[in-house]
This record gives sequence, structure tokens and C-alpha cells, in this order.
Amino acid sequence: MPFREVNSKMVEATVVPGQRMYSQRGAMLAYRGDVSFTPNIAGGQGGLMSMIGRRVADEATPLMTVEGSGTVMFGHGGHHIQVVGLEGDTLYVEADRLLAFDGTLEQGTMFMGSQGGVMGMVRGQVTGQGLFTTTLRGHGAVAVMAHGGVIELPITPGRPVHVDPQAYVAHHGDVRNKLSTALGWRDMVGRGSGEAFQLELSGSGAVYVQASEEKL
Repeated sequence: MPFREVNSKMVEATVVPGQRMYSQRGAMLAYRGDVSFTPNIAGGQGGLMSMIGRRVADEATPLMTVEGSGTVMFGHGGHHIQVVGLEGDTLYVEADRLLAFDGTLEQGTMFMGSQGGVMGMVRGQVTGQGLFTTTLRGHGAVAVMAHGGVIELPITPGRPVHVDPQAYVAHHGDVRNKLSTALGWRDMVGRGSGEAFQLELSGSGAVYVQASEEKL
């Protein structure tokens, strides 16, 4: 169920019988056809454990199940929208940034400490992801929200990408990431996040970076 970008802040999705998609509550702007919107209590493809995981993570973002036949316009809060296509890999993204996504994607929750221990948890706090982040895996499309526009930076073997943690939006692929300090602890006092910390992503995939350090 691909998304068509109407402009930088709106996308249109085609809903067909027998398929479903999920959207953040309040994201529907308009629709045509016979389309229904019902609160989702099963946590998407991830089932009950996905829902529980989001609540433990304080990421209980309400989802709506979208079904029927027609087209739906999505947008939220005037935020910039970036469409990400997945071809069997996994997208790591903060739950609050999810606007809408294909129902074919499997939703899960990942503990940030599982990728880097204590520094992984610190990284989650600095990037705004918290102790947990949402994962979407499979074949399909995801519409994510950001501030001020988004650029996709490819990550290739031997050429890591360094990102200001507060400008980080999401990443996908076979990517390893770690948080490093760009300055000594004494020099960090009064510094912004990009001056004090750097998020290094290496491997093979892509990272999405927003044009603002403002969080949603």
C-alpha cells in the first residue's frame, strides 16, 4: 500500500479490500470511498507483546486500523513527512514519529540497552528515543514525521556517518550505531547536543536526518 507524497506535509494512501494499514490517531485529514478507522488494541502485527512493549517504553502511541476501499490523506501537526520503503529489512524509529505504515509490516519494540549496554541507554535518552524504540520489519512503506525537512544519508561499509543525536530521525539496514563524546566532560558544560555527542552509524543501510534539532 504505497504512499503518494502530495506535498512535504501530506501523503495519500490507497486502501484496498483485504489489506489494512495503521495510522497514528488524529493523522487522518480526509478520505474518499468506503474506509473505516477503528482503534487498534492488538499492537499491529507485533500482537499483544508489541502493545505491552510500547507501554513499558512509555510509547503507548494510539494506533488506528484503516481498512476498506478508497484513498486516505494523512498529515499531523504540520510536520514534514518522509516516506521510507522497506524491502525485508528493519526500520528503527521512535513511536511518536510514526504517521502511518503498511499492515504487512511486523511491529516490535527494542530495548536500547541491547545495542550498546549503558551507552545504548544513554543514546536513547539523547536522541529522544528513550529506553526503547519501535521496530518495523518486512516489505512495505512507512510514513514518518520530522521537523524542517529530512535528508536520507546512505551508510556504506567503511564509510560511517556521524549525526547530531537530536537531528536523528530513524535508520534501517544492517547498521551498528554508537554514541561518542566529541569533547571532554569539562568542555561539554553549556554545549549543545551536536557539540557534545555524536551518533556514529556504520555498516550498510541509511539514516534519516531532520533539518532541525527540535523534537516532536
